[in-house]
Amino acid sequence: MLNLVLFGPPGAGKGTQSENLINKYNLTHISTGDLFRKHIGEKTALGKTAQKFMDEGNLVPDEIVIGMVDDKIHSTSNTNGFIFDGFPRTIAQAKALDALMAKNNTQINTMLALKVSEEELMKRLLNRGKTSGRIDDQNEEKIRNRINVYNNETTPVANYYASQQKLNSVKGVGSIEEIFESLSKIVDTHL
Repeated sequence: MLNLVLFGPPGAGKGTQSENLINKYNLTHISTGDLFRKHIGEKTALGKTAQKFMDEGNLVPDEIVIGMVDDKIHSTSNTNGFIFDGFPRTIAQAKALDALMAKNNTQINTMLALKVSEEELMKRLLNRGKTSGRIDDQNEEKIRNRINVYNNETTPVANYYASQQKLNSVKGVGSIEEIFESLSKIVDTHL
């Protein structure tokens, strides 16, 4: 089974590249945001618990998030593996994900980290803000804050995967095809 963690700051191209990877390698996309919406919408036990924490303004505990990921893994068939998008965000989540994968007789093969300069991210996001209408992509201060939060949160997780020799950084600037080719070369080494 092929299991990838896709990382990159806002505007790095994760959405575009994850779609390409999903289509090429027959992977299932796992986004914690999507899982929250699904479980809350379906009023599952995990969703009700997550909603309670969110309504109180608190982060959803890792064990609830991992429970949702576990449910997704077990309810998915006919896949060659999973691509994790925006998860794990902390070392505790990365360790819990490793334990979950081991329980399912598999592992995270690699973390793909898209590297893009802050100036380029700013340009991309402001442009996306003009075309998408997304409010969070229209304010430079908010964009800088999102990039800073990303850098502060993900650096420890990247270091965690680097300590396992699973971190692969890819230049996220160039054509979509060039970036995808670079990602594919890395993924192909894990087949």
